[in-house]
Order: sequence, then C-alpha cells, then structure tokens
Amino acid sequence: MADCYDDYSSEELIRELRQRDQRPRFGLVWERKTIEHEKAVNEDFVALDFDTDGSCGAAPYRNLIIEGDNFDALRYLHMTHAGQVKCIYIDPPYNTGNRDFIYNDRFVDKEDAYRHSKWLEFMYRRLVLAKQLLAEDGVIFVSIDDNEVFNLGLLMNRVFGESNFIASCIWQKRYSSSNDHKTIAPMHEYILVYQASGAWNRNLLPRCEEKNKQYRYSDEKGIFRPDNYTCNKSAEERPNLYYPIIQPNTGEEIWPKSTAAWRYSKERHAYNVREDLVYWGKDGLSKVPSFKRYRHLLKNTDGIVPNTWWTFDEVGHTDTAKKELLDILAEHATAFSTPKPAQLIERILRIATKPNDLVLDFFAGSGTAAHAVIKLNQEDGGNRRFILVSSTEATADAPDKNLCRDVCAERVRRVMQGYANKKGEAVDGLGGNFAYLRARRIPAETLFNQIQHQQIWTALQLIHNSALCLFDHDALLQSAKINNGVILYAHNINESNLANIVKTINQQDSAVIYSWQPDLLRHHISNAGVSFEPIPQTLIQRFGAGIKP
Repeated sequence: MADCYDDYSSEELIRELRQRDQRPRFGLVWERKTIEHEKAVNEDFVALDFDTDGSCGAAPYRNLIIEGDNFDALRYLHMTHAGQVKCIYIDPPYNTGNRDFIYNDRFVDKEDAYRHSKWLEFMYRRLVLAKQLLAEDGVIFVSIDDNEVFNLGLLMNRVFGESNFIASCIWQKRYSSSNDHKTIAPMHEYILVYQASGAWNRNLLPRCEEKNKQYRYSDEKGIFRPDNYTCNKSAEERPNLYYPIIQPNTGEEIWPKSTAAWRYSKERHAYNVREDLVYWGKDGLSKVPSFKRYRHLLKNTDGIVPNTWWTFDEVGHTDTAKKELLDILAEHATAFSTPKPAQLIERILRIATKPNDLVLDFFAGSGTAAHAVIKLNQEDGGNRRFILVSSTEATADAPDKNLCRDVCAERVRRVMQGYANKKGEAVDGLGGNFAYLRARRIPAETLFNQIQHQQIWTALQLIHNSALCLFDHDALLQSAKINNGVILYAHNINESNLANIVKTINQQDSAVIYSWQPDLLRHHISNAGVSFEPIPQTLIQRFGAGIKP
C-alpha cells in the first residue's frame, strides 16, 4: 500500500498529508460529495406571502403557520428570529424505506445504496439552521425510531456538540405488544434532547395526584409517607445492618428478615428514634417499622424531576394521537400513519418552556405542537407562541394535495375556534389566532424588482418581534409599536406626500424607519430619535446566504 506514494513529489506528499489531517478521526461520515445534490438547497432570497383567507382570527397575529419547504422557512426565520426560539420540537421522517422520506421529489426506498447518506444530508442542512434559531438557553427535542436513532445521535453531537447532549427519552408508543412480529416487537420510540448551550434550565413536572396521595399521614411536624426501613441486602451481605431494634410501645425486639437488613446503621437508627422519624403504624403497635418521609423536606417541593421513561398512561400512545385527529379532523384522519399525541408534546413544553416562550416545529405534520401550546396556555394562563412549518406534499399524481393548509392549519383552526367531534357534539374552541404564510423564493438577480411591499413589511415586523399585522395599502406609512418606540416603513415616497411623511416621522419620540430612499428622508428629517435603514439592503444583509445587492 505504501508503494503507491513512491512516485509522489514532496509537494504532493505534503498535500496528501494535509488532506488526511483534515479528515474526521472519529464520528459520523456520509457520502456528501457522492449523493445527488438536494434540490431544496438554494441561495435564493425567501419572502413570505400573507394568506388572509388561510389565517385564523383577527390581526395582530401572534402565531405563524408557514407553508413551504422547511429549508426555505428556516433560512427566512434565521433573518427574523435568530436566537429567539426557546424550544424546538420536530418529528422528521424516520427513513424506514416505506415511502416516508422524499429526497428530490422521489421516495427513498430500502434498496437505495445512499439511503442513509441522503437522510443525513437532509437533516444536517436543517439542524444547522435550527441551531442558529435557538436562544442561548434554548433546547431541541427530536422524535426518532430505531431506523436512524444512532446516526441521528452522532449527527446531533456534530451539530450541537456532544457536551450539549441532555437525554435520550423513551416514549412507550404502544400499550400492547404485537404477537405476530417476526423478531422482537417494538414498543417505543426515542426523543433526543440537546441544549443550545449550558445555559438551559429544565422545569419540574407537576406532582400528580397519585404522588400526593402517598403523603396521607401527618403529625406535629407535617405531612409524611411511610418508607421502607429495610434495604435489599441480606444479613450476610450487611452484618452491621442486621441487629434488633426495640418496638417502643410493646418492648419487643424486632429483627429484619434474614434475607434483608436495616437501611440504617445503629447510630443512625438511634438518631431516628430521638427525632421521632420511626413510624409504627396508626395504632403504634406494628411489628414492621417505617421511616417518616416528610413532604416539606423534599428537595423539589414544587414538582418532580423529569426522567427519561415516558409511559403511554402519562403521555399517550399512537392510538391516542389517531383518535385525537379523528375527533378533530375526521376527513383527514388517515393523512398521517404515526401522529404524536398532544400529551406527549405537552410533556416537552412543561419541561422546556416558560409562559412567554416561543416554540418552533418545522416538521409540523398534523399540527400537534400548536395544539399542545394552545392547551398548555389555557391551563397555566401562559402566552406561549408557536411557529409551524409544513410542506404541501403535493406530487405529480396529486398536484392539488396540501397537507399544510388542509390538515395542519385546519386542525389548529378548529382547536382555536371549536368544532363538532365525530359524535356530533360541540367542542368549545380554546382561543388564539395565527397568520398563514407561504414561502416564496426570489432569485438574487431579480430581488430588487420582484420583492413586494407586503413581503417587506411582514419581514420587518417579525424582525422586531412585533405581532403581525396586514399591509395597509391606504396608509402613508406602515407603522408598528415595539418595546422602545415604533418601526416605520415608507413604502411610497413622492413629491406629493413627502411633506406629510416628514411631519409624521418628526412627531415620533423614537423610531426606526425603513425606506428605499433613506438618504432623501435623512436630508429632510431633523429628529434625533429616528434612525434610518435602507431597503432591501437591510433584509439582504440579515438574510445572507449569498444574496448580494
């Protein structure tokens, strides 16, 4: 093997060694240069078109549903929401080989030699963008099954850093096993959890009523529950913990069973007796002692530390999710074979969000994430906002198919406004609104001519974290309040309205004004509280991705 280098010049050998030094020593490698380039990956500018008919409720809109390729939507959100998303949840295609993953308009089947490489490239592009959207104290949860879980873990280590791995949660997706499975019947899926940085802090989960019922006894010190006084070690294993203790009310010597031992040493037991921490039953005559565990001495009295085992009775299962969809949207109940129950996403939101946080799902599917946000807001009075991204999933055989509009958005609309369930019973809406937007690519060379005022105004509002309002064609200036003043968009300046525009701007205490002619306005405006930004250059600069003025 070494002979192949015999004819290399010193320069060629140095180049070969440098290339070798740049190769990964350990970790995930896939055929990035070999596989077909993904058509969705592009450097066009992305704008959002407002669909008023598809939106729900009245403006101003706090929530967004974006129809389009999620690669485009993520690049747009990088322009408007970088560093602002507290929690991302996604349920990407699992790459089973059974028509669940589309790459370049074709399903990827099990026989595709580059099946895993295509999936990894697809996910890598989107996860890199998603990371940039997370707040410093943000977190991402990703659902996955056995087909790609190990590859995904390595990929997320690469994108987010191995040190930012939090947990691999196990969701029990089925409540009964399949007796006709050929090998071992799968009962669970995974949810991989990564933080953006070490600044993330998880919440406690609410203490359920079942846990509270365990604390059903009380004395002058407080409410307590009896806990085992023995451990699972035998007398032979722990001879120092095998000794008699005295039942104080009968004087009887009490020994543990020979297969067990006391949990506490003689010295610690004496302390427990002095502090009245030994419980001998309601009548005080029990022959089996217990330890008093007081609720007020718990490390986390306000809740329970989350763990990685999520059972179906706590967070629902696949059939729960199917029944939810059937109840709300019977005409499209079969659109997704493996929807997630709202309870599952609620669990994630309880762990990861505060009442005013922003939640993103860019594989939105049937809209479960929004459903969970709405339910949790109603429960705790929160004002969480959501951004959902979904494609139409139209094909050559079904060109009019639009899962984003007809399933995702429609489900969220019915949850907000109310609906009749499959029994014909009226279900009250939970309130809220959303703007329905469509992602549109604009080539760099035509941006100046093609971008529309409505698209610009939508972007400016989102950049400044303002609730979204429609473009007012009759207004002299587009205006929206922000925390420290207002943003203004002078979309149409001419000789007849210049004086009125200047007068309006000079009346503002603090404003950021966007204009195609900022120098003209700067020349006429003397207000020191006003700053000027050029359009579309400001958007181009924020968007990046190779777009040049």
